[in-house]
Amino acid sequence: MAGITLAQAQAKLEAWLDAEEKIAAGQSYSIAGRSLTRADLKVVGERITYWNNKVQQLTRGTGIRVTGGTPVG
Repeated sequence: MAGITLAQAQAKLEAWLDAEEKIAAGQSYSIAGRSLTRADLKVVGERITYWNNKVQQLTRGTGIRVTGGTPVG
């Protein structure tokens, strides 16, 4: 099973940012075919943070990072 791609994460981030703008303007919004009205901005903010972090992670790459290791012979 493949993981989330950078393009997918960016699309999700854009969708949540769009939802936040619409909620702030007092409008309803749709995500994945589901319409919602006056959603909880705290939850939307949490999703924005999640997807922003995911985009940043995928942009940096997720290679193995070793700290404090001792080379073996």
